[in-house]
Amino acid sequence: MHTLNGIFTQQTNFYGGNDVFDLMSQYGSPLYVYNEDILRSRCKEMKNLVTYDNFVPHYSIKANTNIHLLKIVREEGLHADVMSPGEIFLALESGYTADELFFIPNNVTKEDMIYAIEHNVTTSIDSLDQLKLYGELNPGGKVAIRFNPGVGAGHHEKVVTAGKKTKFGVGPESIPEVKKLLETYNLTLVGINQHIGSLFMDPTPYIQSLDSILDIARHFDDLEFVDLGGGFGIPYHKQDGEARLDIKSLGEKLDEVLHAFAASYGKKIQFQIEPGRYIVAESSAILGAVTATKSNGGTKYIGCDIGFNQLQRPIMYDSHHDIELYSTEERAAVSGPFTVVGNICESGDILAKDRILPEAQTGDIIALMDAGAYGYCMASCYNQRFRPAEVLITSDGSTKLIRKRDTFEDLIRNMI
Repeated sequence: MHTLNGIFTQQTNFYGGNDVFDLMSQYGSPLYVYNEDILRSRCKEMKNLVTYDNFVPHYSIKANTNIHLLKIVREEGLHADVMSPGEIFLALESGYTADELFFIPNNVTKEDMIYAIEHNVTTSIDSLDQLKLYGELNPGGKVAIRFNPGVGAGHHEKVVTAGKKTKFGVGPESIPEVKKLLETYNLTLVGINQHIGSLFMDPTPYIQSLDSILDIARHFDDLEFVDLGGGFGIPYHKQDGEARLDIKSLGEKLDEVLHAFAASYGKKIQFQIEPGRYIVAESSAILGAVTATKSNGGTKYIGCDIGFNQLQRPIMYDSHHDIELYSTEERAAVSGPFTVVGNICESGDILAKDRILPEAQTGDIIALMDAGAYGYCMASCYNQRFRPAEVLITSDGSTKLIRKRDTFEDLIRNMI
């Protein structure tokens, strides 16, 4: 195996000494590969982010739902945010207890709320209408409220979840109505939460947003927790030298805020964060086979068997993923630019545009880095293409199949 482009997997011993051609032969193509050590390392960074002792980082299960990965994250001491009854079910199946989960739904049905209530999972409500519904379903119960702090951040407008142009959260001007509904249904407000967006690399907007959410917290006596949200970014452009989010600096600034608020609030309230993709994104790469190369209208294409059904981020968010190429023979380095495309019958099935890459050949393997978050969990069988297998490279370098590749029978399994 010769690496023609990129050094991330070499630097991190990502494949644990395994040859990617052997992995593809054994588990099929495309293939999601995960590295246990990287996943555990990111969890530890969040656990040790601050010195404030009543601090609990959460893992957002929507980023990656594989039950084997959830077990690892829980082993490292992270609690979990869940967005649906299905995610509650997965979390409980992976070993989480109800008190380690926080249900943060949006525009849900009463059936969704009842599922959380029956499983004793603390629920956050993000509108007055939904608070009224929750009160009718669970009078005298405990509840949390998601507020919109007025500050948003993120790499794409589709992932900015606070500020003026978003569907999420209750505005601070509605605090009197919130209090009235709490009183009407005898609800105990145990916590408040926010989330400003996803994939920020500059911690400034996040730290600034804390002033607003903590000002809101002061309107309520005896809260048990404040969830500060998160959405910490990772450097998707590693091959261009993109710097990492400065976790040390972020932790120091956050620590200062937490200690100061606890002193003024009068008790060591619990603080939670939602680092999101930061936990799992860098722990995975998706491998695929180079199936064709050609030139059309002056554009040179590398065709592969990774379609947008298997990795949707590029078509949905114009997202960048660094690319590594592997060959059974050593060849010359950079040749590009190339546009990398998949096998779906859509002109939008583009994984990367105009990348400077080596000249690929049929039979090479292409790898898209940092695919652990919003990769497999967003996959589909569009064009009736199979969802890939998922394989974990364990800490001792051995491989573990953690999800089987789809089969033809899976395509009709639920049809009646």
